[in-house]
Amino acid sequence: MQSIESPLREEVALLHSRFCSGLADPTRIIIIYALTDRAWNVSDLADHLSVAQPVVSRHLNILRERGIVLAERDGRNVSYRLADARIIQALDLFRSIIADQLQAQAQLVQSANFESMP
Repeated sequence: MQSIESPLREEVALLHSRFCSGLADPTRIIIIYALTDRAWNVSDLADHLSVAQPVVSRHLNILRERGIVLAERDGRNVSYRLADARIIQALDLFRSIIADQLQAQAQLVQSANFESMP
């Protein structure tokens, strides 16, 4: 017998996975950091990041679909901003974890005695 919690847990995990998939590209992470302090339109953001406008537009669309950024229309102009500033804290936490992992790997390499290897 399957409890009602199991389908709910699976649904939450699916939502979590979908959200995180929005972060699964280096360009999208760079875009998110660019949106930290201000909203940007696609053209200005593309120029700022030195990335082709269609590429920025595609990534912003993915971020919008995942609820990470919001699009705000003002006449013919559309600007994008973060939906929730806490995403920066989450990305900073990920960076901290990555830095710790890299440090541990570097220590492992330093502690290995490669001179004794054939």
